[in-house]
Amino acid sequence: MSDEAMGNGMTYREAGVDLDTAASVKAELAGLVESTRTVAVRAGFGSFGGRFSPGGDGELVASADGVGTKLKVAFLTGRHDTVGQDLVNHCVNDILTEGAVPLVFMDYFACGKLDSSVVVDVVRGVATACRENGCALLGGETAEMPDFYPPGEYDLAGFVVGRTEFVGVAERSLNSGDRLLALASNGLHTNGYSFVRHLIFNKLKMTVDEPFPGTDLSVGGMLLKPHRSYLEALRASCAAGKIQALAHVTGGGISGNLNRVLPSELDATVRLRTWEPPVEFRFLAEHSGAAQVEMYRTFNMGIGMIAVVRPEDETEVLRSIKASGCPAWACGEIVPGSGRVRLEEEQA
Repeated sequence: MSDEAMGNGMTYREAGVDLDTAASVKAELAGLVESTRTVAVRAGFGSFGGRFSPGGDGELVASADGVGTKLKVAFLTGRHDTVGQDLVNHCVNDILTEGAVPLVFMDYFACGKLDSSVVVDVVRGVATACRENGCALLGGETAEMPDFYPPGEYDLAGFVVGRTEFVGVAERSLNSGDRLLALASNGLHTNGYSFVRHLIFNKLKMTVDEPFPGTDLSVGGMLLKPHRSYLEALRASCAAGKIQALAHVTGGGISGNLNRVLPSELDATVRLRTWEPPVEFRFLAEHSGAAQVEMYRTFNMGIGMIAVVRPEDETEVLRSIKASGCPAWACGEIVPGSGRVRLEEEQA
């Protein structure tokens, strides 16, 4: 419809919502979404809903999450491609702990004023992680809401649906003497950013462009390292029935997540001397003065996932994880107790 045909009356664009820009962005996103398409997808891009035929047996497992205040770092740097990866990988890890692999993903992007380059960068990250995890980006929602978000800011959420393939993981059949295997995190992942931003930007007055001490990364580069997906690192061991339980280490740290897989009659002993927290965590501890207990309940401290295995499977599972390119090590064991996680300084 021509501008002349629109007349002189009020338009949606005048109120802050540009439908033409939205349509242009939607067309640009089509290719990204189609690049994740699998044979089970039953509807094309632009439908009112996504259709998917999972087939096979197993239960469906769903999860939803956001990226949190890590988005503030993306706003400061102008880099928006990694937060989409964060979103997908976090959700994939969550359902992996239930023995499920991802089938489909959907995203929700909301802003005050649509910036097409930002939206495309975010969804490009989402699509990249979907392809890497073997799931289809089935669709999503892009919402432009004037006056609701500050200029240059947005919110991002994601929703994954998967199907159980690794029954043993979900059953969580643990015994005293089982071993704990740590899978390395890729930095901060998506937790503790309110603490980090307050320290680095408010107290230390650092900028996103200056070097992060002890590394070859900028502050922004360090803080935007993507949340790691553990699906491929654990797939073979899960399929072989060698993983008894998995704990995704997110908000609440090791203790606040590993306890979620423990029965009431067992404890988990995590031996802190089996690894040295990476440089970013040591920097945060030194410059914040935070007590050890505060650090370990706020951050992952270098461990993004913990796998519980039988003693006889420990060596083989570690070998398989490391072969995927993910660093891993033995970090403790299951012992009699009352459902608690013990963080111990003693050397194993």
